[in-house]
Amino acid sequence: MTSFKKPPLELRLRILSAIDYAPGNSIRARIQSVAERTFVDEQTDSRYQFTWRTISTWLYRFKKYGVTTLDNKTRRDKNSYRKVQVNELAEAINEVIPSLSKNKVGVIPKMTLYRQLMQKNYFARSQLSQTSFYRMVRENDLLNFETTKKLRHSFAMQFANELWQADTMYGPSIKQVDGSWKKTFLIAFIDDASRVITHGQFFYNDNTENMVDAFRTALFKRGKPDRLYFDNGSNYKSKEILQACVRLDILLSHAPVRDGAAKGKIERFFRGFRDRFLVQHLEFKSIEALNDLTHDWIENEYNHQKHSSIQMTPIDRFALDHSRIHFLVDDEYTEEVFFVEEVRKVSKTNLFSINSSKWECPVDLREKKIQVRFDRNNKQRFIVYFNDQRMGEASPINLVYNANLRKSRQGEAE
Repeated sequence: MTSFKKPPLELRLRILSAIDYAPGNSIRARIQSVAERTFVDEQTDSRYQFTWRTISTWLYRFKKYGVTTLDNKTRRDKNSYRKVQVNELAEAINEVIPSLSKNKVGVIPKMTLYRQLMQKNYFARSQLSQTSFYRMVRENDLLNFETTKKLRHSFAMQFANELWQADTMYGPSIKQVDGSWKKTFLIAFIDDASRVITHGQFFYNDNTENMVDAFRTALFKRGKPDRLYFDNGSNYKSKEILQACVRLDILLSHAPVRDGAAKGKIERFFRGFRDRFLVQHLEFKSIEALNDLTHDWIENEYNHQKHSSIQMTPIDRFALDHSRIHFLVDDEYTEEVFFVEEVRKVSKTNLFSINSSKWECPVDLREKKIQVRFDRNNKQRFIVYFNDQRMGEASPINLVYNANLRKSRQGEAE
């Protein structure tokens, strides 16, 4: 039976991805083909089927505005706090309170607590005004330890690699050989349950290529997460990332636009990284030197120092769930997980066109629809898939060889 519940975002992304592989000679025909299918939400076992008009609306919104517009435009902050979430404030209070002393009547003044949160850069005044702070503390009883403990764990995963958060931070500028200065960008991933930084790396460009490179490294270092909670930037919504998540069976979600609180854990890491690492290094000779120091600080200091929220080191907490972690195998399939994929129709001569050139299929796939995967930066190597099965690497067409082969076959026939 088809469910009438609102489908989750991950399911709608799967439906949009299915359009690329659906049969049909036009986008409308492929959408109508998808509309005839029934999709199952693995989390709830609910079954869904949608009209082609609904799917067309999702596709239009996704292409024009991105993932976060798949829903109808209603206020996301209705009946909730707009800039700072309660669980985020509860965790910040828990980290600050041990450094404060109680007054004569045995309490910590709210004004003192608020000033400490501002001084330690947990929040900006534009995010959390004094009035809003008082109201949130009063309405949610945030000075009660048991209450804050429950709130802090309300958005904490139970096991390592259940959920990763990721975001990009502006880094220091580095002087080049020609005397110019180039900005750097830190792409980092944090495991929600253990707070382990699964990988962090600086790049000169904040683009899809570098995002894919950092994500691939994180996967090989720490294994495959069940879910990803990414920033809303274009790099995190790229076709490569979406397709890689589908191939690896990773659920992908994106934070609402301009909602920093939704990525609280990675944002707090960035704040600590600036205060505890960057302030100690005023200049870097090269991006390689910057990355070497960053890697050393993350692995030997951050990941191995006791974290106040989990009361143990992140790496030890991560190791508790080692038996649950699924590491990637370094094979040809994994290499091609992040390749761009496009659908092509094979001709009667077993050829397909891509990148303004013709290529020959590795096996006989005449008049079939195939998926062609390739590296965005290497458009001279194309891998052919048929029905999600790897067929092999395509060969550039050899017109002279094919002509001679045809003549030979004609001679044999005569």
